[in-house]
Amino acid sequence: MLPLYVTSGEAAGIGPDICLSLAKRVDERPIVVLADLHMLNSRAQSLKLDVKLIEYQGQTESSEVGELYVEHVALAEEVVLGQLNPKNSAYVLEQLCRSADYAMQGKSVGVATAPVQKSVINDAGIAFSGHTEYYQEFAGVPRVVMMLATKTLRVALATTHLPLRAVPDAITPERLQQVIDILIHDLKSKFKIAAPKILVCGLNPHAGEDGYLGMEEIEVINPVLEAYRSKGINMSLSLPADTLFTPENLKDADAVLAMYHDQGLPVLKSQGFGEAINITLGLPFIRTSVDHGTALSLAGTGLAKSSSLHVAVDLALDLARH
Repeated sequence: MLPLYVTSGEAAGIGPDICLSLAKRVDERPIVVLADLHMLNSRAQSLKLDVKLIEYQGQTESSEVGELYVEHVALAEEVVLGQLNPKNSAYVLEQLCRSADYAMQGKSVGVATAPVQKSVINDAGIAFSGHTEYYQEFAGVPRVVMMLATKTLRVALATTHLPLRAVPDAITPERLQQVIDILIHDLKSKFKIAAPKILVCGLNPHAGEDGYLGMEEIEVINPVLEAYRSKGINMSLSLPADTLFTPENLKDADAVLAMYHDQGLPVLKSQGFGEAINITLGLPFIRTSVDHGTALSLAGTGLAKSSSLHVAVDLALDLARH
């Protein structure tokens, strides 16, 4: 059984804490955490957790309750809880590199990721805009799509980590077509939804209100959507985002396509924060992630909630079965 790898992320944050909670599980395939063994053992002691860390050496059976497979990745410097250290940024990126490399080589079914701190990686002089963009570049694919999901709602993004001022120029017919193609393909192939129904947010308030509040819907967004609708795809034209997310509208929808990061994600996270997960669509391997940040102040306190990581692992394993 090929393993699922889990990156432990920023060592000064809660990533190691929530990864240790995976020792409570017994899964159908090995779950392997990428982390510094010594750091993870020290964190377990700080949290007073009775966890047996086993160095992963290709085991094909699942670990037992109370055990955790770990592939050692060496830290540059000792971790101080809650204190970011740019000298350990290469350690974080090594986790991502290994997880992507193993998946691309067919040595794993994919990866679930704990949170990283983008700022400290950039402070180390390394250009880094996020997990999603890193895996896209590593895989060499022209476009990926960030989608967050709860048990009842999926929200995909046409644009991700861009300043709001740059969003309208980034929404081109070419980008929308790429995003929609990936969204439809992965809903069908990974989630086994034969004929997905997709609702699409307009960019402007009231979806432009017939051009009085912006022309992007008329000139760019709706012409693309009309082309899909003409092919029998169950997709709305651009809808006002302030009313799209009502229960009545969402009851039969399989996914919502939002135009920018903070248009759709606040709604989703308000419904299921701590239970939501991030899925990267368009990659040649499975990648899921938690829906929260590094929470530096909670590191080592025992107060960090691990539910999102467990949901991310569950979904990754479910997608692997497909």
